Amino acid sequence: MYKKYSPMISSASLKNKVLHVTPETFDALALEIFHYQAQNNPVYQAYLTYLKRDIQSISRIEEIPFLPIEFFKTQEVLSGQVVAETIFESSGTTGQTTSRHLVADPAFYLQIAEQIFERFYGKLQDFQVLALLPSYLERSNSSLVYMVEHFIRQSGSEQSGFYLHNYEELITALRDAVANPAIKKVLLMGVTFGLLDFAELGYDLSFLTNSDKLIVMETGGMKGRRKELLREEVHAILTEAFHVKAIHSEYGMTELLSQGYSYGEGVFDLPPSMKILLRDVNDPFSLIPTGGRSGGINVIDLANIDSCAFIETKDLGTFIPNSQQFSVLGRFDNSDVRGCNLMVGA
Repeated sequence: MYKKYSPMISSASLKNKVLHVTPETFDALALEIFHYQAQNNPVYQAYLTYLKRDIQSISRIEEIPFLPIEFFKTQEVLSGQVVAETIFESSGTTGQTTSRHLVADPAFYLQIAEQIFERFYGKLQDFQVLALLPSYLERSNSSLVYMVEHFIRQSGSEQSGFYLHNYEELITALRDAVANPAIKKVLLMGVTFGLLDFAELGYDLSFLTNSDKLIVMETGGMKGRRKELLREEVHAILTEAFHVKAIHSEYGMTELLSQGYSYGEGVFDLPPSMKILLRDVNDPFSLIPTGGRSGGINVIDLANIDSCAFIETKDLGTFIPNSQQFSVLGRFDNSDVRGCNLMVGA
């Protein structure tokens, strides 16, 4: 039996619980955070009021209403009497309204991001981190750049760093890292179109063959820079170019503070602080059972204590049978939910 939110509970105490959450305690903590945010987040509270939901009657995570992600484009989504120390903003093409995630505790974001990464991949001190994030580096308020900057610092390697268009330097860094026995792991993390651009320049990367150090990780998206490709096409190009067996992926977004990771084939695992539920694409308030058909992805991100932990995304996904894993199939637009665009990178 879970305990509903008490006015004496602070966001700090909830964050401590998030850092130590387990699959067994997830649902109870999610409900506690729901009741906290329903009472302390004006935007979410107004949305629940509009839906005429009795928050005291909600006792299962499947009953929690999810805030449409579009609210981050038009509203200041904050829970409690907090002030945003930084604002993460999504990328977008000219004329688009971008999402803005007001972050009251950026140190907590870095703490949870580091904890999640190390849960999947091991200590950052064992890595040399090479980042190929051209479109993100051109902006000053990217959550991804903020996170990767922290990873670079935590790696402690002088060779870790960002690479924009200096591909020759990137190749030198890769060659030196693979040859250096003191470096245990190399993470090449890049936005999808950036990795594809690099892969198709024709550089000789055969020195990477048979290296078990290198992890190539794409963060998704073409950002209007290239023709959209199926995930399988993207990964086939990248595995051949970088001489690796699989392409890893990160599932994250401006509006979330937690991340999911894939070891290959676009199959994602989630950390203890996250859970996804799938909704019917034609009825956002109807959930699809695990193992059912594909649907819209609803994310519970317990790390979003100071904003909203319950987000109705624009991603389309499906559960992997007989597991807690999922795949992202693409994105859809509410104006044409039957015309889902599946031609996207993972």
